[in-house]
Amino acid sequence: MEHLSGVGVLDKAALVLAAVEQGPASLADLVARTKLTRATAHRLASALEVHRLVGRDGSGRFVAGPRLAAGVTIPLPWDVLDRADRVLTDLRDVTGESTQLYVRRGALRLCVAASERARGLRDTVPVGAALPMTAGSGAQVLLAFADHPEDDLLAAAPFDGGTLALVRKRGWAESVGERETGLASVSAPVRGESGTVIAAVSLSGPLERLTRSPGRRHGTAVLAAAARLSTSVGD
Repeated sequence: MEHLSGVGVLDKAALVLAAVEQGPASLADLVARTKLTRATAHRLASALEVHRLVGRDGSGRFVAGPRLAAGVTIPLPWDVLDRADRVLTDLRDVTGESTQLYVRRGALRLCVAASERARGLRDTVPVGAALPMTAGSGAQVLLAFADHPEDDLLAAAPFDGGTLALVRKRGWAESVGERETGLASVSAPVRGESGTVIAAVSLSGPLERLTRSPGRRHGTAVLAAAARLSTSVGD
C-alpha cells in the first residue's frame, strides 16, 4: 500500500476497498489483490458489507457497495439506504415483483438496493449493476427531474421529452420492452429534504404479468414506496 495510516485494521480495510474498486472479486481474487490471508480478507469484506461499503453481485462476488457510488449526481443520504431493504421488500411482497433502488452516475444508473422475487420468472438486477440512462422507467424518472435538459441522452432513448413531461405530471414512469424485450417496469422519484430527486424506486418483471400498462397496475404501490423512502417524509 502506498499510504499507511499506522492503524493496521484500517489500512487492511482500505486494501479490500481498493481491491473491489478494481472490479468484482471472489474471495480468492481478494486474497490475490490484497495479499491478506483468506480469513482476514473474508472477515474485513464481510464487515464492510454490513456498512454497505462492500456489496455482492449476482454471482456472490464482492463489489463496491452503494456508499462507494463515487460520482453520483446527488449524494444519497445514508438513512435512505438504511430504510431501503425494508421498503423494497414490502413493495416486492405487495406486488409480487422484483424491486430496486437506483441512483444516477453520469450516463448510467446504479442499483444500490434490491429485493428479488423468490421464485418464478423474474427480473434480476443485482446491487452494483450499472444500467444505461437511455432505457427503462428508472432512467425516465432520473432524467425527468434532472436540473437541465439532456438532449444527448434523449437522442439515444426510445422515449422523448413528451414522455418526461408526462412523468413529471403523474409522478411515476412506466416502460415496456425498453431495456429488454418482454420486460416491463414502473418507477417513481425519491426526494431529499429539499425536495430534490435523489433516486428512483423501481419495480420490474415480465410483460405477461405486468401487462402493457404496468403503471396502471402498480403505479400507486411504487409511489407509496417512494414516499416512504423520501427523507422529507420519513419512515
